[in-house]
This record gives sequence, C-alpha cells and structure tokens, in this order.
Amino acid sequence: MTNEHKAALAAGRVESRAVKTYLAGLENNRPRRGRKRTPDSIKRRLSQIENSLAEADPLNRLALVQERMDLERELDGMSAKADLGKLEDDFVKVAGKYSARRGISYAAWREVGVDAAVLKKAGISRGS
Repeated sequence: MTNEHKAALAAGRVESRAVKTYLAGLENNRPRRGRKRTPDSIKRRLSQIENSLAEADPLNRLALVQERMDLERELDGMSAKADLGKLEDDFVKVAGKYSARRGISYAAWREVGVDAAVLKKAGISRGS
C-alpha cells in the first residue's frame, strides 16, 4: 500500500467521523413533540419514584427502577449536550469532499436534517 493510499484512507476516516458526529449531534438535539422536560421536572419525577419504590409491588418496582434509570440517563445527557457549533465547523470543513466522494446529493443531506445554510457553508449546492 502506497503512502498516498494510506493518507487517502486516513483522510476518509477523519471525514466520515466528522460527518457521523455532526449527524448524531443533530439527531440528539432534534426538537421532540410534547412538553419539554427540564432538569427540575426530571428531578421531581426521580424524587417521586424514590418515594414510591418502598411501597411498590415487585412488578411496579421493576418499572419504576427502569424509569429511574432512563431519567438519570436523560438528565446526564442534558448536562453533556454536544457543542453543535464545533461539530458544525468540523462538518463544514469536510462535507463537500465527503459528499462528492460518496455521491451524496443536497436533497439527501436536507432529508436527514442538515440545514441549508450549513450546506451552503460546506459548498454543497442544490445542483450537487
């Protein structure tokens, strides 16, 4: 394998990682339907669960424990939100090359949730 080939493979991995991380960040920060949960509302529900656990029958205890675990994970995720600005900058740097190399159209990027302004910054146009 030549050094040029190795460099091309490494560049492809870097580009793929930037694209994947940005798309995951978009997915994780996508608006959800219904009332938005806040850290305070999650903490209140966790408190209610703790109070209910002692009196719950085994089946309800199982459901409460799972709900508690889900809420704790959601609360942790709220405090560790990805910096979309940094992810977007990394995406913009590589998206044009990645898109051309992989044959990904403007419409495909839009369908997965990438904003038109971000695509414009990346050099990906409607004709792509």
